[in-house]
Amino acid sequence: MKILTVVGARPQFVKAAVLSRLIKNDSSLEEVLVHTGQHFDSAMSDIFFEQMNITKPHYHLEVNSLSHGAMTGRMLEKIEEVLLIEKPDVVLVYGDTNSTLAGALAAQKLHIPLAHVEAGLRSFNMNMPEESNRIITDRLSSILFAPTSTAIKNLDEEGYANFPTEVVKSGDIMLDAAMFYAKESSTKANLGFELPSKFIVCTLHRAENTDDPIRLASIVKALNAIHDDIEIILPLHPRTKKKLEEFNIELKVNVILPVGYFEMIELLKNCELIMTDSGGLQKEAYFFSKPCITLRDETEWTELVENDYNLLVGSNYEEIRSAVQKMSSITLDFSTQLYGDGKSGEKIIQKLKETFNQ
Repeated sequence: MKILTVVGARPQFVKAAVLSRLIKNDSSLEEVLVHTGQHFDSAMSDIFFEQMNITKPHYHLEVNSLSHGAMTGRMLEKIEEVLLIEKPDVVLVYGDTNSTLAGALAAQKLHIPLAHVEAGLRSFNMNMPEESNRIITDRLSSILFAPTSTAIKNLDEEGYANFPTEVVKSGDIMLDAAMFYAKESSTKANLGFELPSKFIVCTLHRAENTDDPIRLASIVKALNAIHDDIEIILPLHPRTKKKLEEFNIELKVNVILPVGYFEMIELLKNCELIMTDSGGLQKEAYFFSKPCITLRDETEWTELVENDYNLLVGSNYEEIRSAVQKMSSITLDFSTQLYGDGKSGEKIIQKLKETFNQ
């Protein structure tokens, strides 16, 4: 069976590493890896393939630095060309990026079955490009691998029981990756500096925050104030760096370059708290038993909020400051299994083989 995998953004490289490793060890399977180029900076892309021993992409489409529509359209065109050459049995996409949507549309146009890993997530904010990407991808898929009970519930409420689509509760593939690579991170990570005894890890990259000067200024003001009490380490995303310069906003925390996956694991292992507007990092905070503060108005990972592992604070200065005080003073029980047992990859591969292996 030939699986064509489409990736393009940093979190997708981590997810793909899990399945790529399993596919490589199964003689009945062949994977063709397509990198759209959505994350083109070597610090955001190449380092992941090197560190995690992911097979280098068979195709690198080099589509980046365009508007959402232009980027998705160019990716669609180029992925379609690859599909016509490779003729896979199934197209596999991850998450909710423009690369995800382009892969889904290309597969649909050529009537190739589509499998969506991390299906059923909903923020219910249609202003987020990720929301439309994931909804459309789910609707076009033959198999939906949903990570949580909440994701299953979302799909049920949207009537997927009446669609010619199979929904599988697989657990979260990010947990597989975290469990596997955490064993290696202490020897493979290279941060280049000594970690403080106490610190907060922060990431900030989502367009709703970085493209809005008022939101960005409010978040940065809060981060700068918090940094006076406890050091904040912030791997700076290229988009955020550009917007800080454009809006003339000064960030006074400990800024570092984007880091690889092993380096991020070491930061997560050793920090006191995570602050982020990332989707994946909210879960990784939970995987590594750390409280999380999310710099967004809503989240797809509602079970984290419902169980008090995560506080939603948006961009409000006072709420951000208050949330840090609250989350620093409570003790949380991380013994529950909200995201499965770390064997999502095996379940996904088995289902793909049962369905598409001729």
